[in-house]
Amino acid sequence: MPKQDRLIIFDTTLRDGEQSPGCSMNLQEKLRIARALADLGVDVIEAGFPAASPGDFEAVSEVARQIKGPIICGLARCNAGDIDAVWKALEPAERKRIHVFVATSAIHMQYKLQMAKEEILKTAVEGVRRARSYCDDVEFSAEDAARTEWEFLKEIVSAVIAAGATTVNIPDTVGYTVPGEFAALIEYLRAEVPGIENIVLSVHCHDDLGMAVANSLAAVKAGARQIECTINGIGERAGNCSLEEVVMAAHTRSAFFELETGINTTRLFPTCRLVSSITGMPIPRNKAIVGGNAFAHEAGIHQHGVLQHAATYEIMRPEDVGVSENSLVLGKHSGRHAFRDRLNTLGFVLEEAELDNAFRKFKRLADQKKEIFDADLEAIVLQLDTAMAGPWVLRDMQIVTRFGGSASAELWLQNDQEDLVSEKAEGDGPIDAAFKAILAATGVEATLKDFEVRSLTVGQDAQGEVAVLLKTSGRDCRGTGVSTDIIEAGARALVDAVNRIVRTRDADFVEHSRAAASV
Repeated sequence: MPKQDRLIIFDTTLRDGEQSPGCSMNLQEKLRIARALADLGVDVIEAGFPAASPGDFEAVSEVARQIKGPIICGLARCNAGDIDAVWKALEPAERKRIHVFVATSAIHMQYKLQMAKEEILKTAVEGVRRARSYCDDVEFSAEDAARTEWEFLKEIVSAVIAAGATTVNIPDTVGYTVPGEFAALIEYLRAEVPGIENIVLSVHCHDDLGMAVANSLAAVKAGARQIECTINGIGERAGNCSLEEVVMAAHTRSAFFELETGINTTRLFPTCRLVSSITGMPIPRNKAIVGGNAFAHEAGIHQHGVLQHAATYEIMRPEDVGVSENSLVLGKHSGRHAFRDRLNTLGFVLEEAELDNAFRKFKRLADQKKEIFDADLEAIVLQLDTAMAGPWVLRDMQIVTRFGGSASAELWLQNDQEDLVSEKAEGDGPIDAAFKAILAATGVEATLKDFEVRSLTVGQDAQGEVAVLLKTSGRDCRGTGVSTDIIEAGARALVDAVNRIVRTRDADFVEHSRAAASV
């Protein structure tokens, strides 16, 4: 049992977070996020759902093999096949947890599972016992607990504790509850369930009504000691409880919560930016803790107060969460050693090949921009994975546009077979023309659903970041691109999204072929 003044941070970005529409990740992207989570200091990384697909199994296995420090966790339904798959995937991990779940609400039992309470209870107990036969660290989740009858929830929590569960999770799966109600449920379970003082009580809240963080903190105040959350709050539908928000709430209001976490808060902003870049999900400017406006002050009275004393309107310092001051750091004459040192200061440790690639990009950028800021360096590093992921790379482009007429685009793309493909297209603007040329070159069919632009730094030569959302065959895929030329950034974002479509399609084909071969 952990100390009662310790709040366990269970991160499920790689499992529940990836279920956010358009946020699927490949293996290398998952490993990069897992490393960042370990550096951040999370206690548990839920790496995936091994029985869901061969790709998920491989991802969990590689995270278990390569990531040291946090407990590595895999999710399973309460059946033998799922639990066996989790244990096999977790085999290389230094510290392992099997996380089993079954739905317990009346609506799920009737319409999804078509099972009676007695069957649910038996399934839960058997699942926990099987997991416990492999592993001493077993978590049980009562899916849709917030809409489950309290008496039945008490019964099932009591039963899984007796069967050997060491953590019991009470999820608000559909974001239905409110803080006072959820706190009362936690207090009820703590008062009524035998042996609950010997396990860790956990909560997993969704944000459908915008209360995931509030509900999680209310549960903690009522006695829960683990919060399940994701970076940037990504996840199913409206998302999950946001890791950076609950951590900074506990940190900033430590006198109220009387709890501590193991999180290195100065790594929050870089980790949030990394996840945003990999998933293609931009961080809203008004996002708490890490949004662009989180430490900005527009109103005159606020600016005056902050200038006199920062604490008048800032309850935390930007540096506490790792926000860079955008100070000028390097120029076109800066060398490789200075470049590496600055990246290390920002928390980025690169392999030699990655560093070489990043340094080349820095030199090209320094020829385009007079001033290089921390945010520019961050953008270079965060784009490394997408630039190397392929299979398509944008090699060159030529755009012609005029008032009152159509735009034309000619693009040259190279595939992973090193074939150079050239396509021309016309559209009602440069992005439309570029998009049509990219689809023609790659053979992908998709619709552009969203196109967002934001500035990464300041000045007329600032880099712009473009985020796009493409829809294909009922699936959303996101992409990002960065450049001092916003049209180029848009084209790079479109190529990134197309690459994600191709990789996802190829992965689906491989998994379908494996399944067919096993029949």
